[in-house]
Amino acid sequence: MTTSSSERGVSLGMPQLPAPGYPDDVRARLESDAREIVARYPDSRSALLPLLHLVQSEEGHVTRTGMQFCADVLGLTTAEVTAVATFYTMYRRKPGGDYQVGVCTNTLCAVMGGDAIFEELQEHLGVGNGETTGDGKVTLEHIECNAACDYAPVVMVNWEFFDNQTPASAKKLVDDLREGRTVEPTRGARLCTFKETARILAGFPDERPGAVEESGSAGPASLMGLRLARGETAPARVVHPREGGPHEEPRERAVHEPSPAEHLSSHDAPQESSASDPAHPAGPVAEEGE
Repeated sequence: MTTSSSERGVSLGMPQLPAPGYPDDVRARLESDAREIVARYPDSRSALLPLLHLVQSEEGHVTRTGMQFCADVLGLTTAEVTAVATFYTMYRRKPGGDYQVGVCTNTLCAVMGGDAIFEELQEHLGVGNGETTGDGKVTLEHIECNAACDYAPVVMVNWEFFDNQTPASAKKLVDDLREGRTVEPTRGARLCTFKETARILAGFPDERPGAVEESGSAGPASLMGLRLARGETAPARVVHPREGGPHEEPRERAVHEPSPAEHLSSHDAPQESSASDPAHPAGPVAEEGE
């Protein structure tokens, strides 16, 4: 007995049917928003990225319908739109949850515990990378870099920061998200859903009362290098340098307990370098034969 190619799940390379259009009322609303976005740019093609966020805010991921809409608005081919939509990881290519939980597994976060967080979350949630929990609440993924190494290991939820995480705190975070409990990011405005975040990324204002004022700015750890470069006094140490070196006499150090407002990470204190350690000066290395 033989089976057909369709029964075996084999594609014969037949072209897909044209993408279905949005309902008339949805398309009219999106076209109004799209005109506002396109008007911001001297070249309409430059509006493609925010337009992709706009259609993502409608369905929670970038569908073929959404890509066709972007192509129609900008006078592009669907191939051109698809090339952009599949290049950037901020655009989902399949349905996901209300909260996208991204765990940084790049070098520093991994060393500080990011790999352990990601592995435990997969087991705790029963999902793999890029998969969504059965209740549709959480999509888990590993992210290459959250650009927040000074607070590693970092988890992001809908692109908002949750700093200095541990496996235990990360599991509590996703449990709270699934139970609908209030979750406050370490920095930035309070959370909204992935679709709402996508609309903000499309360039539309966050209309939640007080949300903009909550967003704040960079934390003290992020600004430490800038303060040092300006010659400002370094803050008190958060961790002690290694004691007991071969040429170092024991010395007393005051212990600094940072307040919650300082929000310094546990590994961002400046360490002794050649400029501050006369016992180990740095200098030019002589070339061989000199």
